[in-house]
Amino acid sequence: MFASKITKEEINLLPITHFEGKITVIDNNLQIEDAVNELRKSLVVGIDTETKPCFEKGKYHKMSLMQISTLEQCFLFRLHFIDFTDDLISFLTDRNIRKVGLALGNDITGLKKLHKFKPANMLDLQNIMKNYGIMELGLQKIYAILFNKKISKSQQLSNWENAELTEQQQRYAATDAWACLKIYLRILDEKPLSLKELEKIVNGLNVLICK
Repeated sequence: MFASKITKEEINLLPITHFEGKITVIDNNLQIEDAVNELRKSLVVGIDTETKPCFEKGKYHKMSLMQISTLEQCFLFRLHFIDFTDDLISFLTDRNIRKVGLALGNDITGLKKLHKFKPANMLDLQNIMKNYGIMELGLQKIYAILFNKKISKSQQLSNWENAELTEQQQRYAATDAWACLKIYLRILDEKPLSLKELEKIVNGLNVLICK
């Protein structure tokens, strides 16, 4: 079906890909409602977060960015500048909209430090890959196996609390959320999981991250 593993050397030979859709930066509270309403038009979205890196032992930063993407549009919510509003909470707790990410437990833990909430319908790709014979857990490697393209990680350790995000940062952040959605749609197209299998995966994660 798919290769189970891929090396960094193999990935480096692949062409680079990135999100080419519309990117909207949300950096004030007045923009949030319209952004969430637009995202609600989709039944499944990709989600990821970014945090300013800290190179001093024992210190950490609060989550800086939450990116939520459809296939055509990605919203970058600058959590360092906006409030965690009821609109955002309502979206993340909406059982009718599937939020697909990778290592979501870490993302949710960071978000819950900003505001307590009980996320719903979250699906972690790491819990699905073994069903397709893929043993990798990283986004770059999984995407490379499925699409034979490389996602650049060059902006991963950049400053996500800058006054303005660079075009490279915006593209990087959007690509990670979009890639999660692309992976999900690709594997379901290859071999759809049963409703029972999906519910087991989703419910298992949601029980864990709601603790």
